[in-house]
Amino acid sequence: GPPFTHQQTPRKMVYYGQTSCEQDTERYLDVVKYVFSSYKKEVPLVVNTMGWVKGEGLLLLIDIIRLLSPSHIVQMDVYDWKAMAPLTPEYVHLTPGLYTKGKQQAKCKQMGTSGAEHWKPSEAGGDASAPEYKLLYVHPEFPRAGVAGEARVHSSILRDMSILGYLGQLQSPDIGAVLPLHSLVPYQVPFNAVALRVIHTDVAPSNIMYAVNASWVGLCRIPDEIRCQTDGPVLLTQTPVCDCLGFGIVRGVEMEKKLYHILTPVPPENLRLVNCLLLGNIAIPNCVLVGQQGVEGEIPYVTSDYNYSI
Repeated sequence: GPPFTHQQTPRKMVYYGQTSCEQDTERYLDVVKYVFSSYKKEVPLVVNTMGWVKGEGLLLLIDIIRLLSPSHIVQMDVYDWKAMAPLTPEYVHLTPGLYTKGKQQAKCKQMGTSGAEHWKPSEAGGDASAPEYKLLYVHPEFPRAGVAGEARVHSSILRDMSILGYLGQLQSPDIGAVLPLHSLVPYQVPFNAVALRVIHTDVAPSNIMYAVNASWVGLCRIPDEIRCQTDGPVLLTQTPVCDCLGFGIVRGVEMEKKLYHILTPVPPENLRLVNCLLLGNIAIPNCVLVGQQGVEGEIPYVTSDYNYSI
């Protein structure tokens, strides 16, 4: 079945916090480097690259190929679409990436009757040797194969299904009905026990709790010890590249007792390692909030009293 039906705990994971890396390609590369550094080459590794292969996306893909040094590349083309050249070793060797340089070809200039004057390739431009890998080029022959607008299921739906599959671990297998959020018992986390960071945008400290409440967060571990002279919250000034141990929903924020109420299927032995909450641009599926059963009056976290002119 599709991936959301058989989710597994990854060996190494970083919460990027956005559905596209277009706004922060540098951090995306840092994340790839961090995760790849844990690969010990004890088993073959298959890297499923993203589908952004136009403009800067193609340049970023070239950077990733240089970074990972694969032994094989499988390139799947689209019928009657010639926008992307075959990623041959020579092409990757010569083409500049978004952050890396390509190897310049040797140039020659005619000098009248005295012959040719040669310029050697710049030593600063790229690696000294061309990458060595085998390109497996797949080119379908049937019309409209792989056209993005005709996909059976859009990526946003698959993403929601992955989140729902993950949250399904919160449900008890002994109960037939699905329990809504307000029926699940959350963990209580003191403000000063975890650091907090919003990844995708700048949020004023006075508004940070409004952003965190009822949000999807990455449960992460940073190497630095959390030190706070007050009872919190602890706000990070930069987004760390660190291990993510799982995900959760901030079900509520209790300002009087300085507590986060977090729902998560992460086991307690791993939760003891969590000291950082990262909030990204990943939304909880609407059905989780709107479809809460057994609620009289207003549904928690849901309101129709909203001014769209703001």
